[in-house]
Order: sequence, then C-alpha cells, then structure tokens
Amino acid sequence: MPPATAPANPTPVHPSRVRVLHPGGGRTTGPVVYWMLRDQRLADNWAIIHAAGLAAASAPAAQVAIAFALFPRPFLLGARRRQLGFLLRGLRRLSADARARGLPFFLLEGGPAEVPALVRRLGASALVADFSPLRPVREALDAVLGDLRRDAADMAVHQVDAHNVVPVWAASGKLEYSARTFRGKVSKVMDEYLVEYPELPALMPWDGEQPEDVDWDALIHRVCSEAENVPEIDWCEPGEAAAMEVLLGSKDGFLTKRIKNYEMGRNDPTKPRALSCLSPYLHFGHISAQRCGLEAKKRRHLSPKSVDAFLEELIIRRELADNFCYYQSHYDSLAGAWEWARKTLMDHAADKRDHIYTSEQLENAKTFDPLWNASQLEMVHHGKMHGFMRMYWAKKILEWTSGPEEALSIAIYLNDKMGGTPMATLVACGLYAASMIRVGRSVRYLERYVT
Repeated sequence: MPPATAPANPTPVHPSRVRVLHPGGGRTTGPVVYWMLRDQRLADNWAIIHAAGLAAASAPAAQVAIAFALFPRPFLLGARRRQLGFLLRGLRRLSADARARGLPFFLLEGGPAEVPALVRRLGASALVADFSPLRPVREALDAVLGDLRRDAADMAVHQVDAHNVVPVWAASGKLEYSARTFRGKVSKVMDEYLVEYPELPALMPWDGEQPEDVDWDALIHRVCSEAENVPEIDWCEPGEAAAMEVLLGSKDGFLTKRIKNYEMGRNDPTKPRALSCLSPYLHFGHISAQRCGLEAKKRRHLSPKSVDAFLEELIIRRELADNFCYYQSHYDSLAGAWEWARKTLMDHAADKRDHIYTSEQLENAKTFDPLWNASQLEMVHHGKMHGFMRMYWAKKILEWTSGPEEALSIAIYLNDKMGGTPMATLVACGLYAASMIRVGRSVRYLERYVT
C-alpha cells in the first residue's frame, strides 16, 4: 500500500483520523460509497460521518451508500456458527436501520473482490474504507486499490480509523513496548480525540441502483450450516440498540447500574457482573469505544476509580492491541515476540513437563486442574472467559504442551473456536506471542474479545 496522506476536504472528522490512500483525479459527481467492515453501526461512526461530509461537499451534493463484503471462507477459517450467527444477525438489524434512514445497504456475499465492480456500477466519486490492522484485511484493501487504479483512477479512496479513540497511526508511529510507553503518548492527545460526535450531515435521497433483497433467514441458515456447529450464545443480542442497553440501560446498564463495582470486582471471577459485558459489541463495532469513553467520563464523579480503571482497559489496553498488530507484521507467530521473550521461551522449551495434554483434552477441559477446566468450560458454554482467568488459562497451556509453538497454536485454536472471532483473535495470538512470559499482562491487552 502506498504512503497515505491526510485529506484536504471540509468534513467534520479530525484530519489525522483519515488517510488518503488514493487521491483520485478530482471526480466530483457520483455517490460516496462507505465500505463497512469493522465498525458495523450507523451511530457514532466517523467513517459514515466522513463519507457524508464528502458527499455534502460535492457540487452538486452527492448521495451515500453502504457496502458490506462477507469475506470468503479461507479468511473465516476459524469462524464457527457462534461467531457467524452473531455477525449476520447484527447485519440484518443494521440493514433495516439503514433502509429506514434512506441509506442503501449492499451486502456483497462474494467478498471484497466485489467492491470495485459495485463502485463502478454506481459511478462512485469516492470510496471510504474502514480500518483494520490485520493482514487479511490490509491485503484485501490493497487488492481493491489495485483494481480501481486500473480503470477508476479518478476516484478517491480514503480510510478512516473509526474503531480507536486515538487513530492507530496518530497514537504512535512505532511498535510500543508496553502499556507504560503507550499510555504516555495517548494521554497527551486524548482530549483532542475523545470528543463528542457531530451531527451527521444531511443526506441526499438515494435514487440509484437498489440493493438486492436479502433473505436473511436463508443466508444465516446456509452460512451457519456450513460452519462448524459451535452453538450460538444467548446471553447477548447483536445490534446497536442492544449494545446501548448494555452500556446505559435503566435496568442493568454497565454505567448506570454496575460501574461502581468495576474497580474492585473486575478481578474477582466470582463476580462476573462486575465486568462491562461490552466486548462482543466493541469487537463487531455495534458500539463505539469513543461513545463508551464519553459516557464513562460523564459519570466519573460517581465512581472515579472504577471509571479510570474502565478507561484504562477500554482505551490504553485495547488500543495497544491495534498498535501491536499494525506495526508488527508477525503478530500471529512467535517471530513477533520481543527478542528477550523468544530467548526465554527457547531456553526453556525442553524443560520437563509434569503433564502433557492434547488439543482435544484441553478443548474438552480434561485436565487434572478443576480451576483451569472451569475457565475453559466457561468459554465453551458461554463464549467468554472471565478476564482475570485468562492469564492463568494461557500460562497453563504453555506449561502443559510440548513447547511454545504448540502452546500458541492451541491457544489460537481454542479461542477462535469457542470465544472470539478470527479477525479479533489474531490480535490475541499476537499479544500472546509477544509477551508469553508476561501473559498475565499481555492477554489483558485485548479488546475483551472472549469476554
């Protein structure tokens, strides 16, 4: 991907949140297409705001369309019915909400390869893409850019980091060693980025090509039946409305009812309701981390220590994961670990193990340790593991397998199958590899993907 630059356009988005991947040739007519991927929501979405701003600045004002491309099976190699069902049920709600707002929602079942054809058919003036630090997404974006340059070189392509409070490239220009080094950089610019969202610019009514109707029931049945049958979970409903209910609900909202217990209770596995329970929504982008942070700050006076602890996990620890995967190309292997960690792991790779378990035994929680078994079974049955137990869970996999490579492989497999999703879990395995010796800290850098 060529070097990106900040845009020179009158949108209400912070300039450093946007990168110009291809400036185009000044095409001023045609709709702006937002290629949604990581941030599956209409509210509090900087990418939509940017797309709408570009459209409003056109002469004459342009329209906005949303496209979501389902990645092909090789990319979803770790996705099971549990993850795919949540993804598709969330998209069904989103497509209905988009239609109600007059925004066409194009579901591209053939994957990102269909994006160039869509923007050509629509005669788009610009493409706005989500940001992800992960290799398959970056490769897909490169492929789309290459295709568009061949015969749509006059169309601009922008990328917006709508997922992080501080855009990953603005937070730091290098791979950070730890939360300590990262925290200082983010804290200096936090007030510049943790701001209230502006109103979405007025959108022109859509009169272009209409999206094909999606038989969501049939699609969900087909995709889930082709995936490995890890049962879906029933403790959380997908979608923006459900996410806001978990954050601010009047009955059991995290910030309205449970935040006061967070500072002391989040490290107690017997108090699962002390956790935010926001992880699935943050990962799939059903809620903005920035919205969570803004609402938490409004309530800081009610429970300062709990709010500060939550902001540390939400912003510093979570966004450090993006930093790692963005700047470390080997984020999903031991090659991405710091040299001291690789050396220590190799020095002790041949140490005698008192217990050796197969992947199947670990998956089925058939170890001698009831505490570890309970942690694994929580993930099997609920798709989550209490944050405090992850460090123990990960350390024991290293202790009970033949070496660090096998430990990493099994940890990735178990997390992919029972908990998070492959797009998220690659973050997990990279951090696991980077700091396996200090896994108690490193695993908690995650975006609570399996919580």
